[in-house]
Amino acid sequence: MLGLSLALGRVYGNKVISSVCVVYIEIIRGTPLLVQLFILYYGLPSIGILLSPLSAALLGLSMNSGAYQAEYLRGSIQAIPTGQMVAARTLGMNKIQSIKNVVLPQALRISIPAWSNELIYLFKYTSIAYIIQVRELTAEGLLITAKNFRFIETFVIIALIYLIFTLIISEIVDRLEKRFSIPGLGTKGVALRGA
Repeated sequence: MLGLSLALGRVYGNKVISSVCVVYIEIIRGTPLLVQLFILYYGLPSIGILLSPLSAALLGLSMNSGAYQAEYLRGSIQAIPTGQMVAARTLGMNKIQSIKNVVLPQALRISIPAWSNELIYLFKYTSIAYIIQVRELTAEGLLITAKNFRFIETFVIIALIYLIFTLIISEIVDRLEKRFSIPGLGTKGVALRGA
């Protein structure tokens, strides 16, 4: 929802809304996720806002991913030929109806490949949440190795778990992409228009 809101605000918002969206996206994309997690978990308590490790991780990962998703969706929105918006307005739809019923359904379909990458990155980025004390897979691996000192075996197993889940996510998204593809419009069509 954050990515969708930012993309719509950036493309269709007035100057103020568009500028706010651009500033948010550039700040989040221009700073490391680890620094963002540190600010949320270690920095916010200094101004009286306390977050649990899990809450800080979920908020940080969501804010970070939302900025990237906004850019994927913005590109997809801009890939829709402008004539479609004009045609929708000619048929009597207002701007919001045109975006909701004509532009977004196509843009969301076009952005599936980029979103699949973001979903995989997001899944793998959960591994750094152990830095702010979240008991996730990497943290559990560190606890196991502290007891048995079998670093290679433990982290190879963790890597295999990530790999298996990544392959499963990729397969699901590939099937979604095929199911929701738009004949004549999509990543191949976008690449041809940009050439």
